Amino acid sequence: MAKSKEALYRYRLIDQRLRNNMLPRPSIDDLVHYLSEKLEKTVTRRTIFRDIKAMREDVDLKYYAPIAHDVGRKGYYYSEEGYAIGEIPINEYELQGLEIAVGLLRRFHKLPVIRQFEDAILKIADAVSINRKKMEEDDLLHLDAPTRFKGLEWLPEIAEAIQQKEVLRMSYQSFNRANPRDYRIEPYHLREYNHRFYVFAKSLKGENPGLRTFGLDRIHNIWPTFQHFEARQFNDAAYFKNAIGITVPDEDPVEILLSFSARMGKYVKTQPLHHSQKIVKDDDKALHITLFLVVNPELVMLLLGYGPDVRVLQPRSLALKIAEEAKKVMLLY
Repeated sequence: MAKSKEALYRYRLIDQRLRNNMLPRPSIDDLVHYLSEKLEKTVTRRTIFRDIKAMREDVDLKYYAPIAHDVGRKGYYYSEEGYAIGEIPINEYELQGLEIAVGLLRRFHKLPVIRQFEDAILKIADAVSINRKKMEEDDLLHLDAPTRFKGLEWLPEIAEAIQQKEVLRMSYQSFNRANPRDYRIEPYHLREYNHRFYVFAKSLKGENPGLRTFGLDRIHNIWPTFQHFEARQFNDAAYFKNAIGITVPDEDPVEILLSFSARMGKYVKTQPLHHSQKIVKDDDKALHITLFLVVNPELVMLLLGYGPDVRVLQPRSLALKIAEEAKKVMLLY
């Protein structure tokens, strides 16, 4: 029998609490308090007992969780060291199902609902690098998130929230903060850039409410709110059309004229910086191109990466910014 999303989330919370060895083994009342606090609603003892039974015995869940009860300490715990419901192996049948699903995604990639998540889902499929040889040797396969993609564990929840138009509660720590902060967001779009995943969302509370981009690798935790928001027409192609990367400042795009050395120009011609790139001059001395973009940190970092092989001819404001950053680099040496 299919389980509700809220029930599955309760199982995950119970799992988290049982695996927390920094705290005493929880009693049934401890679990009631823990889940009620996380869900921001009252959870009954009867519900917890039913959830524990399901985690132990439900054939559809396939957890078969080794949950034991310490009578002396009146606490629940896993009798199997290192057990976690998130580490259930994938068998051959389930692997075939995953391959079929990816095949369907590739076949129907032009459908709007598929196109919205295509990049993220296909990158995950490539990232897990299904290794049949190892599975044949071990008779099972564990899919571990690769180290080069951080924050992958939040993708399923965020993707589902986008589809279901569900508000999420999120603990998030930006790079310029010492501690995480709580946010409530309306998630609209997932995007990958430079081996990092981001969610574009509307922040409902806290500092800087409004449209923002959050890096998944900086998320500490996510909780469902079971609250929904009204449908919003978000055209990701139009929003990111005039930007490199994931930062889109509230400014108009400008024409940028760049001069590349003849050597670097050969690479820039074969791998354009942006779809707006146009060649205005190409000879044995230099390659001049124009781009129509907003000036954002990703663009500045990209240009600095070319070092002496590129010069910003216009706009002057961007040229001065690149020169300022280059001076800072010189001072380090």
